Amino acid sequence: MTGGERYFDAKAETLPRRELEALQLARLRACVERLAASSVPFHRERLAGIRPADLRSLRDLARLPFTTKADLRDHYPAGLLAALPRDVARIHASSGSTGKPTVVAYTKRDLELWAELVARGLVAGGLTREDVFQNAYGYGLFTGGLGFHQGASLVGATVVPAGAGNTSRQVMLMRDLGVTAYGATPSYSLAIAEVALSEGIDPHALPLRAAFLGAEPMAEPMRHEIETRLGVTVYEQYGLSEIIGPGVAAACAIAPGMHLAEDHFLPEVVDPASGDALAEGEVGELVLTAPTKEALPLLRYRTRDRCRLLREPCPCGRTSLRIEKILGRTDDMLIVRGVNLFPAQVEHALVGIPGLDPHYQIVLSTRADRQDELRVRVEVAKGSAAEHAERAALEARTREVLHGALGISVRVELVAAGTLPRSDGKAARVIDERRRGA
Repeated sequence: MTGGERYFDAKAETLPRRELEALQLARLRACVERLAASSVPFHRERLAGIRPADLRSLRDLARLPFTTKADLRDHYPAGLLAALPRDVARIHASSGSTGKPTVVAYTKRDLELWAELVARGLVAGGLTREDVFQNAYGYGLFTGGLGFHQGASLVGATVVPAGAGNTSRQVMLMRDLGVTAYGATPSYSLAIAEVALSEGIDPHALPLRAAFLGAEPMAEPMRHEIETRLGVTVYEQYGLSEIIGPGVAAACAIAPGMHLAEDHFLPEVVDPASGDALAEGEVGELVLTAPTKEALPLLRYRTRDRCRLLREPCPCGRTSLRIEKILGRTDDMLIVRGVNLFPAQVEHALVGIPGLDPHYQIVLSTRADRQDELRVRVEVAKGSAAEHAERAALEARTREVLHGALGISVRVELVAAGTLPRSDGKAARVIDERRRGA
């Protein structure tokens, strides 16, 4: 670790923009040259006729073809491997919930880079070798568990590899081992707070001070709710398996947004429909190029994540641009009675309504008249007046807030606290019964 406890790698994280962009271009050219000459037909065919010298500036990224998740699945399991099989040190994979899993390979150097990038993000949030870090991300093929484990170990923190689930034990370990920081999904953080209270433990009495949360979009009201319930400062983390896992971007302790590791990941924001570049500051789909990966370098990978990039300098001294907020996924968009909406809009509207807990489900079905019906199930806060009385008023208020936020009528179903399912991973927020012909 260099630069004291302010940076993990001060030189890389504070590189002047001119030098950073020159480094990005050099790494992009080297990656294109390598892939064009590789033994992978997919890359050779797509890069035919493109020479590294043709890439004169980062704007020339647009001359290169996109890569999509479908490309990875079409070449399952290792058709895009750009390293020799004997050089692959580890394999991770996505859940495969919508088909075959997306398999991601790492060389030894890839694993070292991954740990370094996660460590950068943890140090940006103030983690030091004095901390005890409880890792409540899932271990196994999912990249979260081992990614944060390696990064926190590299920082020098004491790591408690709790994994996901067994929430009572999570709370016990936090209390008994003096855990000062933890990593988990936002939805699981709420479950930790709930279980602590149910067992008579005040979350604010725990030694926790920092939470490194990722794997799900997190609206600002949700972030505030977690900070209030657990008495922590939340540092949002961003990553995706196809690029490297966690470590792609992370929040610092000073300004909003997440610093992108631009020396290893080249960002673009494009129109999700046309693929055309958007003007600076517009919200669109994040596209990432990973030129320094050895086993699986990717050119212009379409993440399907919606965001806006912040380019103004950050007072923390890091020179990379920031992802303001992941606003959801382009493929999460729901079309209800001709209106486009995203689950994150529902969360943003619900969190903060007095009398409600931030646990909800969106249920889409078809009415008898063949029109879409949007129902939102949301829990009533335990101990609130609406738990026994004033229920009708709270329901009406919630319906009014959602109508204002979404622009369409919504059927609200208030349910008792603890009714909706909890998840120790990514929360399943949407049930679309229309797809099942219901």
